[in-house]
Amino acid sequence: MDLQQVRNDLKQRLPQERYEHVLRVTATAVELAKEVGVSVEKAEIAGLFHDYAKFMDKEELHDLLKQDQEYDLYSQYHAELWHAPVGALLAKERYGVEDEDVLQAIRFHTTGRAGMSPLEKVIYIADLIEPGRKFPGIEDLRKRINGQLLEDQMTECIQHTLKFLVHQYAVIFPYSFDCYNEHVRRRKEQ
Repeated sequence: MDLQQVRNDLKQRLPQERYEHVLRVTATAVELAKEVGVSVEKAEIAGLFHDYAKFMDKEELHDLLKQDQEYDLYSQYHAELWHAPVGALLAKERYGVEDEDVLQAIRFHTTGRAGMSPLEKVIYIADLIEPGRKFPGIEDLRKRINGQLLEDQMTECIQHTLKFLVHQYAVIFPYSFDCYNEHVRRRKEQ
């Protein structure tokens, strides 16, 4: 796969600010992958594709989402979540990405899920903490996860995300709860 071609495509389809975010997520994912022993190549591909469908027209996004095996579930939630499964679909259809781990990392980068692979966790974390992110609590989150094991980083990140969503009175996707519960149980068993 020609990753420069993917970058060129992303530059055309995304606003400049979002394109730069994708590049920062990719760089963060590559660094984290090196630290935790995850495939750097897979982290780069998943990082580049994670927001591939982010700025698609809502109707087109919805039409593509209908091809997804979990359409009934996703269609009940905010359209903001749809870009992740559609991005995985387009990575496979347009660029021939066949690696299920990469596709799952793209698919679950916004919601998380129980049973995430190390690559999925790397992309989820990188998307949340990339250096351009500026939201209340980000510096504290970065400090808390610095130097921790990947599992502990993921626990902190999913907890942070759920706290944010609860404070926003947002409807929360069930896989996010599953992810949180799995990590809380793991932490209590230690």
